[in-house]
Amino acid sequence: MQIYNTLTRRKESFTPIEPGKVRMYVCGMTVYDYCHLGHARVLVAFDVITRYLRQRGFDVTYVRNVTDIDDKILRRADENGETIGSLTERMIQAMHEDEARLGVLPPDHEPRATRHIDDILDMIETLIDKGYAYAADNGDVYYRVRKFEGYGKLNNRDPDEMRAGARIEVDEHKDDPLDFVLWKAAKPDEASWPSPWGEGRPGWHIECSAMSRCCLGETFDIHGGGPDLTFPHHENEIAQSEAANGKPFVNTWMHAGAVRVNHEKMSKSLGNFFTIREVLDHHDPEVVRYLLVASHYRSPINYAPESLAEARKSLERFYNSLEGLALEGLALEGLSIEERSLQGIEPVEEEVDGRFQERFTAAMDDDFNTAEALSVLFDLARELNRARKEAPEQAPVLAAELKRLGGTLGLLQQDPATFLKGGGSDLPLSQDEIRAKINERSEAKQSRDFATADAIRDELAALGIILKDSREGTSWVFEKPDREL
Repeated sequence: MQIYNTLTRRKESFTPIEPGKVRMYVCGMTVYDYCHLGHARVLVAFDVITRYLRQRGFDVTYVRNVTDIDDKILRRADENGETIGSLTERMIQAMHEDEARLGVLPPDHEPRATRHIDDILDMIETLIDKGYAYAADNGDVYYRVRKFEGYGKLNNRDPDEMRAGARIEVDEHKDDPLDFVLWKAAKPDEASWPSPWGEGRPGWHIECSAMSRCCLGETFDIHGGGPDLTFPHHENEIAQSEAANGKPFVNTWMHAGAVRVNHEKMSKSLGNFFTIREVLDHHDPEVVRYLLVASHYRSPINYAPESLAEARKSLERFYNSLEGLALEGLALEGLSIEERSLQGIEPVEEEVDGRFQERFTAAMDDDFNTAEALSVLFDLARELNRARKEAPEQAPVLAAELKRLGGTLGLLQQDPATFLKGGGSDLPLSQDEIRAKINERSEAKQSRDFATADAIRDELAALGIILKDSREGTSWVFEKPDREL
């Protein structure tokens, strides 16, 4: 398995520190507002990575933190007239709802900064004792950047160049403008915790260094996050952790690509900033997930109406291949020829059985190349379509393989008929309820009660359920409103 390492700027063979086990930490959300599309990219990318590592047989411990104390949180709580705890709990619950709708599995551990204050204080004290940090006379504690020789290695930057070219906060209490805060002295009426330097709260960067060490140890396998975190956040994490622990922090650094909207940077000022829930209220969650998976995790993604339409068409091709086949309880792996025979399944030729799994594994082993993996699934769908016509006894096994491999990407787990009707997981009525309404309308038409028939059609249309009459009867599709979002 090869993984691109941001630190070395090349693909490297992946060998976990402990054979068979993978310890992975991903920077999560600062919970002052609803998650946006950029968060969705990171959530889905590392969900796929986790799913695949587990399919490959690794015992994965996946940690994704929550920053629940921060300047933005304090400001938003004050603006809303609510407590910090009320705001963060509400936003964490919303985040869990969003990730569940996207099919993102929860992490194994979700540490919160406010629950690790003692760990944070312990690391800051260690840095002070080693000369890497100092307490200022205003109650703040700063990290001494020039003391750490490797500063800038993740981003391939020289500290002197950073000082000359970067926007650095000027603070008279710092020894050097490059130094960054580890502990912030509390302002009046501000949330705070006691410390050896007075009441205060942790800086953003130290949170992740302390929480990752607590959950995964001083050195672990993979650290991930969004594209905007390499500097300064991850650079500062390396400096803190390696100075405090005296050993390498992370073996492999991974960063997901950015999300652009209509080829522009997503920004509230441009009016193209969308939260996950806004998008999922207007589009099938699996369509959105497919769009996020269809590109390599390191590549930028363009979110636009045409790209969503293409994602929908791609999923329809898969679900058309699966429709009408009995897949419940059917799995290709682990079934002997005798067991398949007992289930009435004819064995597929051995080279067909292994060919798609082998190609899928090769794609995913190459730095989790989901774009190439999906091309394998398209080939498998074509083979399935051929089998349905020419060798129908083989179709269920091929379909099960398509669904199984799709599941590694978090795709193709819906009922095909429901998806193809446009319902997905957000259908406002059950299919039985829709069929009952259609029957009620048919009876009204037969009774020449056209007002009632039209009222039923309008009622369903208001829910996005569009009826289509033909000689064969009445069919329906589900169309969510405002698809321009």
